[in-house]
Amino acid sequence: MPKVGYQIVGTIKEIKGSCNAGHKVGDKFKLDGHDSGGLCGFFYHDIFPYIIMLQFGGSFPDTWGEDPDVIEWECPDKTNGVKIELKRIRD
Repeated sequence: MPKVGYQIVGTIKEIKGSCNAGHKVGDKFKLDGHDSGGLCGFFYHDIFPYIIMLQFGGSFPDTWGEDPDVIEWECPDKTNGVKIELKRIRD
C-alpha cells in the first residue's frame, strides 16, 4: 500500500515507571493510520486522532505550542506514564 500524506515520527521523551510495550527514552519509530509503531493499543488509540491529523496536513490551534508539526502526549497509564513526541516530517 503506498504511503499517503506526511511521515510521522514518534519519539519517547520520558518514562515514569516502565513502559509495558518495552519502549525506552529516546526510541524513535514511524507511526501512521495503519502502523502503531509497536505502541500498546491503549496508547495508540489515545493518540490516533493526532497521528491522522498530522499525517494529512491538519494543524493545532496556535495556543498548543510553538511548532505546528509537533505535539507531546502522555500515555493514559498514569502509573507508568510514557510521554511521546509526535512530529510531522515535511520532506
